[in-house]
Amino acid sequence: MAEEGEFPADLRWQGACGEASINTRLEDGRAICIRTVSPEDEGRLREGIARMSPRSRYLRFFSGGASPPDWVIERLLDVDGVLHLAWGAIDLSDPAQPAMGVVHAMRPDAGDPVAEFSVGVVDDYHGLGLGRLLTATLLLDARGRLEAFSAQVLAENDAARGFIRRLGATHVGQDGPQAEYRLEIGPALERLRMECEPPGVADVFAYFDALAAG
Repeated sequence: MAEEGEFPADLRWQGACGEASINTRLEDGRAICIRTVSPEDEGRLREGIARMSPRSRYLRFFSGGASPPDWVIERLLDVDGVLHLAWGAIDLSDPAQPAMGVVHAMRPDAGDPVAEFSVGVVDDYHGLGLGRLLTATLLLDARGRLEAFSAQVLAENDAARGFIRRLGATHVGQDGPQAEYRLEIGPALERLRMECEPPGVADVFAYFDALAAG
């Protein structure tokens, strides 16, 4: 039997996962892979957005349309590891290995210490700790090159505002229905490491700790 945080070989390197990937489990025990996003993920991204409810799409994209415009999809897939960091989660327990959620950090210039943060999770995976796992992954990826994330959240999105405040974010502005929050990367990571909730967060930290150790 595999130890906690480890998986049988047939789950470690399935076609959906690449070398920059983290294998862990959700709170309900299902195996997932968190990996970097690439342009080849267009189909998965479009399918995942289509599977979101109109309400979830509205809260994520500020529009309830069936799909964002093509230019938005292109922007979400234009990941270079400098101006745009992005990680997505794939459900390894489902033979189709669908996309479960994606997290992004975008900044206009390589010298900008603050990046715009966003996270979206398909409705079927709400309440399982996936948003926290994805956010922990992005925070760790940005550590050392960014100081903070900036998040635009609709004032009516109580769940998102509560989530980001629990990580230590502060409200810094309001533009009509959109509230702006600033999340300092260092303090947020300290909270996550101390709490280690959900349990899969420990796997995320272990992955980046191993990278740092060489």
